[in-house]
Amino acid sequence: MIDTGAAALHATKAMEAARHGDVPLDTRALRNALGSYPTGVAIVTTRLPGGRPVGLTINSFASLSLEPPLVLWSLVKRSPSLEAFAGCAHFSINVLAAGQADLARSFASSAVPDKFAHVAAHDSPEGVPLMPGSLASFVCASEQVLDGGDHTLFIGRVLRYHTGEGEPAVFHRGQFTLLQTAC
Repeated sequence: MIDTGAAALHATKAMEAARHGDVPLDTRALRNALGSYPTGVAIVTTRLPGGRPVGLTINSFASLSLEPPLVLWSLVKRSPSLEAFAGCAHFSINVLAAGQADLARSFASSAVPDKFAHVAAHDSPEGVPLMPGSLASFVCASEQVLDGGDHTLFIGRVLRYHTGEGEPAVFHRGQFTLLQTAC
C-alpha cells in the first residue's frame, strides 16, 4: 500500500526547495542564474614593463569605497593577462558606451592578437591606455591583489577619472542589450 500522504508531503517539500533555490549546485545553471543580473561592461588596461599595452573586457567592476576612493574588479585565474595585472603599478578601467559592443567583443577575444591595433587609445600620465569614447575612465594605483576562488580580485585606488556622455553598454543573459528608461 502506497502512503499518498507521505508522497504528497515529499513532492510539496521538493517544490518548496526548488522555489527557494535549495537545489543541488550545478555550475552551468549557477552561471546562467548569475547572468540574470545585468552588468555594465568595461575594458581594463595596463602596460607591461617593456611598454606593451594589455587590455581585456570585464563586467566585474564595482565601486568599493569613497573614503579612500577604491574600486574593484576580478579576473579568472587562467587568464593569460593575470600576471600583467598582478604585477602592475597602475591600471585603468574604461566604462563602455552602448555603441562600443564591438570593441568589448574584440578585447574579450583571445583570437585577437593585438587588441590595440585599431583603437586610438591615449595614455594617462601614469602610462596606462585610456579608451576613447568611454562613458567614464578611472586611472588607479594597484592597491591590493586578493584570492577569490577561481578568480583574482584587484582593488585599485582611484587617482584620476574622466566622465563622458551617452548610454552604457549593458550585458544581460549572455548578450549585449539596451538600457530602457523606466516610465
